[in-house]
Amino acid sequence: MNTLLLSTYELGHQPLALAWPLAALQRAGFPAQAVDLAVEPFPEDAARIAGLIAISVPMHTALRLGVQAARRARAINPAAHLCFYGLYAQLNADYLFDSGLADSVISGEIEDPLLELVQTLTGPALSGAEGGRAPRGLRGVSLAESRSPSSLTHWDFPIPKRDTLPALDQYAQLAINGGTRLAGYTEASRGCLHTCTHCPVVPIYKGRFFAVPVEIVLADVRQQVQAGARHITFGDPDFLNGPTHALRIARALHAEFPALTFDFTAKVEHLLAHRRLLPELVACGAIFAISAFESTSDAVLARLNKGHTLADMDTALEICAAALLPLQPTWVAFTPWTTLDDYLHMLTWIWERGLVLNVPPVQYAVRLLIPPGSLIIRDLSGFQNLTGLKLVPENFAWQWAHPDRCMDELHERVTRLVETERGCDRVETFDKIERLAGEMGGRAPLGVSHPPVNPAHPPRLTEDWFC
Repeated sequence: MNTLLLSTYELGHQPLALAWPLAALQRAGFPAQAVDLAVEPFPEDAARIAGLIAISVPMHTALRLGVQAARRARAINPAAHLCFYGLYAQLNADYLFDSGLADSVISGEIEDPLLELVQTLTGPALSGAEGGRAPRGLRGVSLAESRSPSSLTHWDFPIPKRDTLPALDQYAQLAINGGTRLAGYTEASRGCLHTCTHCPVVPIYKGRFFAVPVEIVLADVRQQVQAGARHITFGDPDFLNGPTHALRIARALHAEFPALTFDFTAKVEHLLAHRRLLPELVACGAIFAISAFESTSDAVLARLNKGHTLADMDTALEICAAALLPLQPTWVAFTPWTTLDDYLHMLTWIWERGLVLNVPPVQYAVRLLIPPGSLIIRDLSGFQNLTGLKLVPENFAWQWAHPDRCMDELHERVTRLVETERGCDRVETFDKIERLAGEMGGRAPLGVSHPPVNPAHPPRLTEDWFC
């Protein structure tokens, strides 16, 4: 049986969510092909002969695009077994099954369940089975008639298989010192120790994380360096969940590739708790870090169970500055609890701390996304003043309206402005957003034509973070 793996969007990176399952299947002797629809055309010929078509959906945008791919695959090959895998598969299982788009969904540590699914569909008992139906009871594989918990067991990590994926120059690159460098992507761990209520990782991993063996991470980086990468993004939900593990990897990479740079993501509380590690990480090649600041309102941060306060964010900036590690904050700028004063305070706080160049403008338009199964919706007390709160399965999220209509209007206007200004100067775009919000709040503009920012643009990737 031929297996076709499809990816639609993975933050502008060469998809690791293709490379790992592809390696697992081929290691077990099963033919498989991987196609990244973000940069490649839909493979109609491969879809026509595939017995299993598996679509990677690690995030909301990927799922929206993945549903389109699934409809096209169904039309081309109605008999194929369609599987959605990744964080957003299990969260949206009801819709995927009810719509007839999915025959199975897998979340968590997906490779072993996917391999077992392939083995079962390939077995003699299933030969000629109508519609590629799989039997019940497969560990970690949910079917319409029988649901299975996400797989949260260790497995034998293979080296991700990347040789058939599009070249690195098709993906986001590192922008630094006025030029660009080819960038690779890998993960040193999966899952997360923490339970932020709005995070899609939490309902799947439930506060657990799994370290990828150091030798596997090194081998994956090595093959990307051989393919031209001069920078690596560690895409772990939190690189510092296992600080000792992270440091071992950084040291080993620097010993083998002294000129290689990298970036990573870490929670504010981890930047504080592991501040002593940051100078060595920088010495090993770290040139920036991403951290989910989310809001400058302590009340909103508490709602999101972020584990940090506004004061902690200032401390994190000081620690990173002392370590010469530029920090790129990400934000959930619009939530049901964010007031106009909160939004204006966030902009002022960013400006006063010289972070205008560190924040992609799209971040000023990010609105709280509440997927099905989100922890945040389990406590409805925080949503009592909202109108129109309801689950919209086809949008893969709970719909909500802000109790202050002004905030929803501001979100719409900022979103349009950011889309119009895409690729423009960050300072100019920030100025327009701040003036827009200030006018709605009756506040004089900050005058950010000359904000107190470092004139040197910090290093960043050429595709901005989004969900």
